[in-house]
Amino acid sequence: MLSRVAERLYWAARYLERAEDTARLTLAYTHLVMDIPDTAAPGWDILVRIQDASDNFLQRHRAFNELNVLHFLIADIESPGSIQSSLIAARENVRTTRDVLPADVWEHVNELYLYTRENAEGSVRRRRRQQFLDQVIARCQMITGLIITTLCRDHAYRFIMVGQLLERADMTTRIINVGTSVMLQEERHYTTVDPLIWASLLESLSAMGTYRRTIGPLVESAAVVDFVLRDPTLPRSVRFCLDLIRRELHPLKNGDAAMRVLESAKRSLARFPIDGASRDDMHRFIDRFQLRLQELDQSIRATWFLPPKP
Repeated sequence: MLSRVAERLYWAARYLERAEDTARLTLAYTHLVMDIPDTAAPGWDILVRIQDASDNFLQRHRAFNELNVLHFLIADIESPGSIQSSLIAARENVRTTRDVLPADVWEHVNELYLYTRENAEGSVRRRRRQQFLDQVIARCQMITGLIITTLCRDHAYRFIMVGQLLERADMTTRIINVGTSVMLQEERHYTTVDPLIWASLLESLSAMGTYRRTIGPLVESAAVVDFVLRDPTLPRSVRFCLDLIRRELHPLKNGDAAMRVLESAKRSLARFPIDGASRDDMHRFIDRFQLRLQELDQSIRATWFLPPKP
């Protein structure tokens, strides 16, 4: 497989996953703010902070109000993390690799792109927002299902899965990082709504039902963090993503450097004492862990996508 084809497949998967994850998070937070008093909600800026995009946002908007934030996350084509921007990039990467993908994948990606182009701007307000976000999530899942059920387990499939899983792990750590910063602050006066906020974060990962079956009915901060970081069976947990990345990287040649980074990340995740960790401890750990994920991405790109150094 040509390195440029592998790179485009990798990024197509990352952008599709980014669009779906952003839609999930936006929908879950919209439901949350309807269920709790305005004075108890963390603020719409939390969605921008999860994407680490505050500077980019403030170049376009003055205030972190609902409409500004939702336009930034849904319809702004200049925002790299927006749904529309992600699907534009995903479509271009799929378009240039159609010869190694099932024809249905291109058709559905193109249809999703056209749908968002026509409806994103009009879906920023609450009246049409849920329908739009539901459609984005459902169509992304359909595309993922097509890939899983129709694509041969070859290098194309492996790079798609690695891209998807790395993006998913990154989003999960971002959600936990911002969640702990907002919901574990000592100066907060509405701590009684914290279980609702943690439940909303679980919903954004489609993990609420699984959490209740696996852990129990009480939604507690340490249990939630441990569950979404280290549960070995939850498809959106960081550990699950790293385990599957390892499985997909193993058959590829010259992957020793990437595997070393991956194993280091897994050891770090397993050793971190979540139960006794303070808010600052959690922040420092997540910051270091995200650097490891960035290092893994850089190692993958240097090994398989960039030309060898002379």
